[in-house]
Amino acid sequence: MRTTLRISRAAAVFTAVGALALTGCSDDGGKDKPDKSSGSGKGSPSSVALPKLDGEKLSVAAVWTGAEQANFVKVLKEFENRTGAKVTFVPAQDPIVNFLGTKIAGGQPPDVAMIPQVGAIQQAAQKKWAKPVGPEAKAQLAKNYAKVWQDLGAVDGTQYGVYFKAANKSLIWYNAKAFENAGAAEPKTWKDFLKTAETVSASGVTPVSVGGADGWTLTDWFENIYLSQAGPEKYDQLAQHKIKWTDPSVKDALTTLAQLFGKPSLIAGGADGALQTEFPASVTQTFTGGDQPKAAMVFEGDFVGVNIAQTKSKIGTDAKVFPFPAVGAESPVVTGGDAAVALKDGKGAQALLTWLASADAAKIMAEQGGFISPNKSLDASAYPNEVQRTMAQALISAGDSVRFDMSDQAPQSFGGTPGKGEWKTLQDFLKNPKDIAGTQAKLESDAAKAYKS
Repeated sequence: MRTTLRISRAAAVFTAVGALALTGCSDDGGKDKPDKSSGSGKGSPSSVALPKLDGEKLSVAAVWTGAEQANFVKVLKEFENRTGAKVTFVPAQDPIVNFLGTKIAGGQPPDVAMIPQVGAIQQAAQKKWAKPVGPEAKAQLAKNYAKVWQDLGAVDGTQYGVYFKAANKSLIWYNAKAFENAGAAEPKTWKDFLKTAETVSASGVTPVSVGGADGWTLTDWFENIYLSQAGPEKYDQLAQHKIKWTDPSVKDALTTLAQLFGKPSLIAGGADGALQTEFPASVTQTFTGGDQPKAAMVFEGDFVGVNIAQTKSKIGTDAKVFPFPAVGAESPVVTGGDAAVALKDGKGAQALLTWLASADAAKIMAEQGGFISPNKSLDASAYPNEVQRTMAQALISAGDSVRFDMSDQAPQSFGGTPGKGEWKTLQDFLKNPKDIAGTQAKLESDAAKAYKS
């Protein structure tokens, strides 16, 4: 799940933590009448009208497991309480498109599937698996979502997806004690970020942890830099392969990234060590080791919190976070997202889409933690801690500047396959960041083949 957005107020959001309140979820703008016949049992008014579905059986497929699945089931249980329907969660395998194809071929598709890629939504629509979103869910989308989130769920002008979950993936997490010992401050620009890295290095701690064994982390590094430096229009062109990877803008972004990758002393284990470090270890090695962690900073999204929880560090005190530094005029933000798509016609599936587009549904999931909603009507107080509120507000503040992750928009053979395409070429670049021209040529060669197939 890698989606990209560009925001001008990210840094302000992370520092102005006193101004985090969003639009109240009970404000329906006079468009919807609350469903007073049922509710959450907490005395709060409903913001969405749902039909009675007594006795109807529905199924929802998603790749979520563990706590994420359990938290989502709570959202489905409340839908059951309000409608009288019975909803079953169906565990799916990744890639979910293959899983759904098998179910559809067997004549047993789920009523709704949670789909994590824009390309997969497009594929489901092209195969005529997906059913268009109905008027009630569209009304919730219009009320609760920036237009860009609606557009991400649309194919050729027809709405198919309702984005329920998002992830802010443009965050630098840091070991607060390592920063304190070094006398380092949170940087706001790329230039300052490099200076901060040198300051931390001088204190005896390696500044940056890179999970280079997982190629997707390297695409995220590139995308953040490219979006901030080249801007959204160029980003769109490169994402659609309307400009080549040999374009000067790509050279500029790789040159910027090489300012970090080209200094092995700034990376835990150097390039060789980073290429043997998987993403989870890149996080845990930053927040273990007391005053001498293997690294002081690690880049990735809000989901880093799951890995920090495996250490003794506490988010907000031992582990802190700042936005990805601005390379150009504005800081970038990368986000992933999961959209609900109906695969069956019927009142029940459409009602479930309407429910998942509501602030009420988002509130239940947000209260559990480990979740960020693109629903702008969700009150920020629903999030369980200050760190999560700031990350969610940064995403909402992006408004219509969202750009879906470039590698997730690309054909899988180029943007999403271990040991191939962009993943492999950027791993080679991490090993040899001086070869910018060769890296561009290889990226373009692989991209040209993938986009033609």
